[in-house]
Amino acid sequence: MARIAGVNIPQNKLVRIGLTYIYGIGEKNSREICKSLDISNTKRVNELSDEEILKIREFIDQKFTVEGDLRRETSLNIKRLIDLASYRGSRHRKKLPVRGQRTRCNARTRKGKAIAIAGKKLTPLKK
Repeated sequence: MARIAGVNIPQNKLVRIGLTYIYGIGEKNSREICKSLDISNTKRVNELSDEEILKIREFIDQKFTVEGDLRRETSLNIKRLIDLASYRGSRHRKKLPVRGQRTRCNARTRKGKAIAIAGKKLTPLKK
């Protein structure tokens, strides 16, 4: 079983697909890794030798911030915005969309499940 950056990579996936299971490595970065280490596009994870797995592991450690370090960095950035009391920080604190999306009829993913308010009737928009 290939274990890279603390993640078990699925055995029967293509290498470039399997690498995307690591947080912080997407399709583009996985293609770049395979290209720079001369790993074929048709090669599967279970066909990799121990030597190739070691090369991939070292390459990722040198070039990319992944998994726990990246999650920690992201959460610290959000915490910094909240502490600065910036507009974006206040949106994070209220659990609302941060990048200017509308919230009147969408944003359910960010806001969570709708809460019914008893006796309140919504008035239609005036044109």
